[in-house]
Amino acid sequence: MTSKFTELAIDCADPDGLARFWCSVLGYEVRDADEGTVTIGSPMAPEGKNRPGPVPPTLTFAKVPERKTVKNRLHIDVNPTDREQAEEVRRLLGLGARYADLGQGDVSWVVLVDPEGNEFCVLASRCP
Repeated sequence: MTSKFTELAIDCADPDGLARFWCSVLGYEVRDADEGTVTIGSPMAPEGKNRPGPVPPTLTFAKVPERKTVKNRLHIDVNPTDREQAEEVRRLLGLGARYADLGQGDVSWVVLVDPEGNEFCVLASRCP
């Protein structure tokens, strides 16, 4: 028996704002909102424990008092599904992302940060 990757928890200062950003990036919707916590998920993923096969993970944003201070040890990679990488980067910049230089050099992906400074990559050639 194995486990499924079903949720990624992200500490942040503004759960509502970060949830809105990532809903726009991923086409997700708010699944649950509590005081200081917002969970978003794919509208295509069924609810419940008996979900067969791979499922898109939910993202849970939890308010914490600390600010981000160092590079993430874990980050999200996104793949544009209906446009080229450059078009997707422009769209994400319009949503509030910013470019990040982590010393990655000349690579095929683009490193951005979300509105709270969490790094993520926009891949060029891998399609889901």
